[in-house]
Amino acid sequence: MNRQELTVMADQAKTKHHHFSKKVCVCCGTSCMASNAEKVLEQVQQNIVALGLKDEVEANLTGCMGLCNQGPLVKVLPDHTIYQKIAPEEVADLLKAQFVDKQPKKEKLLFADTRPEPFVNANDDPFFKKQHKIILKNCGVINPEDIEEYIAYDGYKAFDKALNSMLPEDVIAEIKHSRLRGRGGAGYPTGMKWETVYKYVNNQKYVVCNGDEGDPGAFMNRSVLEGNPHSVLEGMMIAGYAVGASKGYAYIRGEYRLAIKRFETALKQAKKLGLLGKNILGSNFSFEVEIRIGAGAFVCGEETALIASIEGKRGTPSPRPPYPAECGLWGKPTLINNVETYANIAPIILNGGEWFSETGTAKSAGTKVFALAGKIKYSGLIEVPMGTSLREIVFDIGGGIPGDGEFKAAQTGGPSGGCIPEQHLDVGMDYESLMSLGSIMGSGGLIVMDKSSDMVDVARFFMEFCMDESCGKCAPCRVGTRMMHDLLQRIVDGKGTQHDVDRLQELAVYVKEASLCGLGGSAPNPLLSTLRHFPEEYANRLVSPEVLIHQHLEL
Repeated sequence: MNRQELTVMADQAKTKHHHFSKKVCVCCGTSCMASNAEKVLEQVQQNIVALGLKDEVEANLTGCMGLCNQGPLVKVLPDHTIYQKIAPEEVADLLKAQFVDKQPKKEKLLFADTRPEPFVNANDDPFFKKQHKIILKNCGVINPEDIEEYIAYDGYKAFDKALNSMLPEDVIAEIKHSRLRGRGGAGYPTGMKWETVYKYVNNQKYVVCNGDEGDPGAFMNRSVLEGNPHSVLEGMMIAGYAVGASKGYAYIRGEYRLAIKRFETALKQAKKLGLLGKNILGSNFSFEVEIRIGAGAFVCGEETALIASIEGKRGTPSPRPPYPAECGLWGKPTLINNVETYANIAPIILNGGEWFSETGTAKSAGTKVFALAGKIKYSGLIEVPMGTSLREIVFDIGGGIPGDGEFKAAQTGGPSGGCIPEQHLDVGMDYESLMSLGSIMGSGGLIVMDKSSDMVDVARFFMEFCMDESCGKCAPCRVGTRMMHDLLQRIVDGKGTQHDVDRLQELAVYVKEASLCGLGGSAPNPLLSTLRHFPEEYANRLVSPEVLIHQHLEL
């Protein structure tokens, strides 16, 4: 395929999909699929034919729409009407009401069971109104298994622009100008990382997509791979052109079967059209992508452990320097970004770095996808501008705490993050603000807790996770996390003393400073943040040494 053929295909795809006046989208992400979404889709397709609407209404599967506890979801475009918790046997009445009677079925509208007056246009609902979508813009709209539909929505237009209208240096300059930071957790400037790999002169370089999302409660990367896999692939292709790489690897968590399936489909479709392979679009640029499947090791989210795993070795971290940008896969310069980072690339190239940098804060540009979970009324996948306050996310988008519950804390950043208490609800969700409170952005997990949550037990839970997931290569992490876990368990069991708290704080410093990789270095964060913000909960659990001695003598 050459440039002209791609343009023709884009025009044909737009004509094909814009021919329909209405579109019915059935969410077929993992959560909705678990609730019978495939049968709902089948009924939608059959009933559109039965109602004589096959020339007016298009029906497709889509990826995640964001409301993960309200599925299966059915969305009607361009009305933006979303129906929730749809059973296959309800579809016939639903479509008749929507398209024949012209009266939306109000009792099935989104949040009809929790809002006095649900919105016919879901975009008017606070859950969506407060969001700003760049990465998730087409998730829940396009068919993730149809490359033509992706192209109809300007897919691969950014790649064509980069390849034929920009030099590699220009692409990197645009990414730098956007101020995009890596969305995998550390927040390193993406353009600087790309520039570093570009500057190394080597016949072979690699581009790697880190899709090994392992934080408890996190499902951002999974949903993007399921809902818009071509956006990630296009980002990798632009990155390959910019840094001079001819080979890419997508490392995807083994549990993400649907994400793997849809990314495999995207690769096959792109290759069939000549968008992957030799001399793409008639240029001198050649690029191939392969999938590598992770085996569930949390530590493989760390880039050097991930590299070892791709090479067929045990996934354990390596000392840095050298960094992967200089010496990565098989000793060659390697660019590693995560799923969400790559999904930002095409919009930046199409609209410009200045456009992207206008959203967010001065130091944290763009948007961030969060997996909102825990004690929250409306859980799911959301995308908001960097700097949006935690209060807006929890109470405006998430609807607050269910029932008569009261907000207590929000845990951000997964096992490596920290807990933010009620007095800091107005903190902006950006890299610097979260770090100032002893937490981190991480990949985007956000777990809300109410007053019933025991913060000492929360710290123990995350420490247990880090202890279990330690690769065991370095003693500070292998031994230190176990010692901290045992001390926390001792406090939870009502046998802890002030001396144990002092030891915990001392151990936390050793583990943070001496661990080989980020897993050990950040493992004490939940402990330290709960000690900082909820000291009274630890104090209330402690006993004096004399009491312990007396209890021991009684036994």
